[in-house]
Amino acid sequence: MEQTQNVKEATQLRPLGNRVLVKRLEAEATAKGGIILPDSAKQKQEQAEIIAIGTGKKDKQGNIIEIPVKVGDTILMEKYSGQEVTVNDEELIIVRADDIIAIIEK
Repeated sequence: MEQTQNVKEATQLRPLGNRVLVKRLEAEATAKGGIILPDSAKQKQEQAEIIAIGTGKKDKQGNIIEIPVKVGDTILMEKYSGQEVTVNDEELIIVRADDIIAIIEK
C-alpha cells in the first residue's frame, strides 16, 4: 500500500475491507462577494484526498473486489458519510468505498 512518508508516520491507521481513509479538503474561506466566512458558516466539503485504502470486499464466491481508487486520488464523497477520527491532532474520515461518488481528475 503506497502512502506518503509523513502521512504514514502520522496516522498509523489502516482501514479494513471495503473502507478508505481520507482527509477532507479545506473549504474556501471567502464567499464569491469577498466576504470572509467564519468556520461555523462553512459547508462541509465533499472533496477529500485518499490517505489509505483497505483490501476490498469479497463477493459471494470469496473473490476480492478491489477498491477503484488509489492513495493520493482526490474524490467526491457523500456529504455526511463516514466516521470521523482524530489521529495526532489530524482530522481524518473512514468511509466505505460505496460512499465515493467520483474521482476528480486533475
